[in-house]
Amino acid sequence: MGYRLGIDIGGTFTDFVAYDEQNRALKAWKNLSTPHDPIQAIMTGLREIEDFDDIAGIRLGTTVATNALLEGKGARVAYVTTRGFRDVPFIGRGNRRHHYDLAWVKPKPFVMRRDAVEVDERVGPSGDVVEPLDEAGVAALADSFAEAGEIEAIAVVLLHSYLTPVHEQRIKEIFAERLPNVPVSISYEVLPKWKEHFRSSTTICDAFIKPVVERQLGSLRSQLDEHGVKAKAVVMRSNGGEMTLEAATGSPIQIAVSGPTGGVIAAKRTAELLGLPNLVTLDMGGTSTDVSTVVDGKEKFTTDFEIEWGRPIQVPMIDIRTIGAGGGSIARMDVGGMLVVGPESAGANPGPACYGKGGTKPTVTDANVVLGRISAANFLGGAMALDAAAARAAVAPIAEALGLSVEEAALAIVRIANNNMVGALHTVLTEQGLDPRDFVLVAFGGAGPPHVSDLMTEASIPKGLVPNFPGQFSAFGFTMADARVDRYRTVQLNSRFFDRDRAAAAMSALVGECRAELAAQGHHDVTITKSVEMRYLGQNYELEIPTVAESFTDAEVAELLETFHSQHDARFGFRLSDHMEIVNFLVTGTARTGELEFPVIEEATGPAASVSSRPVWFSGGWVETPVYVRDDLKAGHAIPGPALIEENASVTVLDPAKSLTVDRYGNLLISA
Repeated sequence: MGYRLGIDIGGTFTDFVAYDEQNRALKAWKNLSTPHDPIQAIMTGLREIEDFDDIAGIRLGTTVATNALLEGKGARVAYVTTRGFRDVPFIGRGNRRHHYDLAWVKPKPFVMRRDAVEVDERVGPSGDVVEPLDEAGVAALADSFAEAGEIEAIAVVLLHSYLTPVHEQRIKEIFAERLPNVPVSISYEVLPKWKEHFRSSTTICDAFIKPVVERQLGSLRSQLDEHGVKAKAVVMRSNGGEMTLEAATGSPIQIAVSGPTGGVIAAKRTAELLGLPNLVTLDMGGTSTDVSTVVDGKEKFTTDFEIEWGRPIQVPMIDIRTIGAGGGSIARMDVGGMLVVGPESAGANPGPACYGKGGTKPTVTDANVVLGRISAANFLGGAMALDAAAARAAVAPIAEALGLSVEEAALAIVRIANNNMVGALHTVLTEQGLDPRDFVLVAFGGAGPPHVSDLMTEASIPKGLVPNFPGQFSAFGFTMADARVDRYRTVQLNSRFFDRDRAAAAMSALVGECRAELAAQGHHDVTITKSVEMRYLGQNYELEIPTVAESFTDAEVAELLETFHSQHDARFGFRLSDHMEIVNFLVTGTARTGELEFPVIEEATGPAASVSSRPVWFSGGWVETPVYVRDDLKAGHAIPGPALIEENASVTVLDPAKSLTVDRYGNLLISA
């Protein structure tokens, strides 16, 4: 028993949520991040825990891998491949991000062409060894790297190694013998799937960030030890599961998108608790907004991800879409005289004009201050005073350009920001064949709750939910995360000539790998889920189809094929009679480690009492609006709109057409 600690390292703040396993109590706090040394912010925040021996475990969401990839600050990588294929990473794909932008330059891979080298070997498309590996040549190559002393990491991607990995594995052994201090990433361990560009890009990215991640996670463990923190520390995978620091160091690409997953995990667990099967999550911060879905109680996963357009990373991760819309998004008039909001952000320094740090450009936060939705005197629980006059002065030029009052211009800024977020919501709802009316909008992040009512209306979502600790919701999610391992492999099969023995062998091998990795992390009670990626013959993209097949009997195969027909029809609106192909096998192993009993709050004995009121500008003009303190609300309280519910890290804005109730766990449930 002790504190289970979730930590989310953000660009401006590092968030902490501690769950007291003995008293079943939750505590949340935050302190400023230290970008030059993120571990320093962690150690500062840990001072809130009086006795480090009381820490039972630490789960960390980190941007170390994300930032290294975004900023291009990683290792110098050598790319080792089959003779004749050194240019695969540089050719990439034939498509362009913008068809008519003649000035666009294709992103370069994280390897220089002079560091791309070839070795003699060949595995055929059926997995047969066509040409043996030239081990002497590999040894000479390793010696040349050692002599030059410039290579910091190595990525090995051989043709068809996802079928027969022996050559990649042997190359790794040779480099380990001759270059013991240089980490090696091989594609069979990183991404054992076909499509050479995706496999090479993912493996190169893994090698590129390996030394960076190793240094930071190693520093974390060292500093925890120095300060007497003996608790086990794990880091969050992009798929929402935890992995040990050692495992993350060995496969850092798995934490490429570590931080935003926590909010989806917490939303899913909250939905389970409340019996809400379908959620759409909206995590709005200062710079960006992340959206995702939970459908029938399950989060959606994807491997179609690019840290930057043209640099794909195909590892399983929670499907989170991000747009440049946040509290710091800047409003401006474009060359055509139209009002535009974002994606440029004022950031934390100078920040919005109302921060009083020298910012003069109008932002969404400034607009909310002008509209009275954010209190200038009670921002962040009173810890930071805002300059309302500076906010009005920043919005005034927009008002003048549009011929509106300052309040009308501020409302226009908010509505355009909302429209941007509605577009993001549509990408995960209507564009995926999902009806928004079947979903509950879960709004969190410091800037999410002020917009929840508006977004419910504009996105046609009938119900909303503002959870506990919205400003630290991702860190809250980390306290509930499970251990999760994904394994996948390309095995091509045809529905007309289905090789059930090969299918069963492939699935069995992947199941065994999942169980083995989780056992190595100390988890033995494992739940296995299986799926395959399928397509009609001639298609170039696949659908992931869940299956329970083990031996792939005739009945199991028939059920699998019919499921594909049905899902293809639901997704694209048609089905074909053509035969189908199975391309990839996928297996997921999970071990429950994040059991958490949500604290129950006190029952209300009377109506909710407001602490004050202030004018708030809604679409009809100024409305005197009662203000409630969230910590004062009890289970069963019902509040009609308009209303403001303030808390330390956010404020929930309830428009006149909405009402809310407080459930027994303290969540705010909003309805039209």
